[in-house]
Amino acid sequence: MKSNKKMGRLVGVLFLLIFVIGILVYQILQGPVLFSDDYLTATSASSNKIIISILLLFLSGITSISIATILFPIFKKYSITLALLYFAFSILGFIAIAIDNSSAIALLELSQGYVKNSTDNSDALKILGPLLYKKHWWTHYLSLLMSCFPVFILYYTLYRSKLVPKIISIVGIVASILMFIELLCSIFGHSISMHMMLPMGLIQLILPFWLISKGLNASALITDMK
Repeated sequence: MKSNKKMGRLVGVLFLLIFVIGILVYQILQGPVLFSDDYLTATSASSNKIIISILLLFLSGITSISIATILFPIFKKYSITLALLYFAFSILGFIAIAIDNSSAIALLELSQGYVKNSTDNSDALKILGPLLYKKHWWTHYLSLLMSCFPVFILYYTLYRSKLVPKIISIVGIVASILMFIELLCSIFGHSISMHMMLPMGLIQLILPFWLISKGLNASALITDMK
């Protein structure tokens, strides 16, 4: 029982790490630069921030796979299918992050080339810039869209297993659905409201603190083992 509580707390710390990385990357390091109006010059000027954000995103993806690995032996007691799906989508999420990072690197290389050759081939670089910008926009949104699947499976499995309070699981399920709808609508050019993403941010902060404080529900684990 103590080992399961420690495992739950470890997972909570890892989830909190992913949350912090998300804030750092999308709100501070990468987001304000790559999606700014003057991204062609701003990206080169913030090259260190972009490189750090890329490394942090890789760390986030690896951490997600680590969480799925830690939870796999627990989740499979309730559903081997859900355990496998959570692990598989965590890997797919890492692949999506890698693709998104590759487009961010391409945009960084273009920006540095544009700044160094501001007089030579500037027209060609200005034409290429919007194309790479749009490519990054697509990879970014598709990566976020992909992230909805493991999150939904996570909270659905937590709901079925009763490893955390049901209210946390239910809010997580609803938040992942709202996020998926908003991202899908944005991809088709009909964004509803970015406020639909707020529940996801809230629950992704509540769950880690709950796990760090309480761990996994030991009674649910004991009942299942009986």
